[in-house]
Amino acid sequence: MPEQLWITKILNHAFAGPVDALLRALHIEPQYSQAPITNAVAMEVIVFGFLLVLFILVRSRLSVENPGSLQHIFEGFNGFVEGQSHDVVGDHSERFTPFLVTLGLFVLVSNLLGLIPGLESPTGSPVVPLGCALCTFVYYQAHGFRHAGPKYIAHFFGPPLEGMNPLMRFAMALLMFPIEIISHLARVLSLTVRLYGNMFAGDMVILVFLSLIPIAVPVIFVGLHIGVAFIQAYVFVLLATVYLAGAVAEGH
Repeated sequence: MPEQLWITKILNHAFAGPVDALLRALHIEPQYSQAPITNAVAMEVIVFGFLLVLFILVRSRLSVENPGSLQHIFEGFNGFVEGQSHDVVGDHSERFTPFLVTLGLFVLVSNLLGLIPGLESPTGSPVVPLGCALCTFVYYQAHGFRHAGPKYIAHFFGPPLEGMNPLMRFAMALLMFPIEIISHLARVLSLTVRLYGNMFAGDMVILVFLSLIPIAVPVIFVGLHIGVAFIQAYVFVLLATVYLAGAVAEGH
């Protein structure tokens, strides 16, 4: 049985039975029946609970006349994401802001969670970045079909080439279709590996220096880890915005 964090032990002690039954009902065989909840899932539960409490606090303290510091922080973050999506996607991009803001906050808090003693970054496990990448993939593809309808499929056959012979155009479409499919699937891999690789490497570097030189020096790498956590959250949201822009472009 793998080593469990304290919060993972608590969750497995309380919910191992129901979770094991649910997984088996979905025809998923858990590796350890007595501990089906992994450290990564436990950390995701903490992130979810933290964000839920944070959103409730912000919602309960919203004020036009006297906004608090927490409201200013969230309004600034929301405005930054909305402005970026407007620059990348164009008009009517505000419909994507809730998803992009939530995605960015989830990735950011997950990245920073490992700095708390006794916890670890869920994005340091490949399953969590993969889940975020799949959510992004499904989200922008769904909006592509919502925006253009069945014509969105034409996006996978390459750009229209005016004046080309119909036979050559058909041959080009047959060539471009598998390339485009592979390209879109590669986006999921790219998002996953980039986030996982950076966070896993950051956690390992801090652990190594804490074991070798436990005084002063690790603080430098903790600062670097914080910077990487913000950069990776920004890059993830930026790429999700770019993919959305391609999916809802008027050319489709």
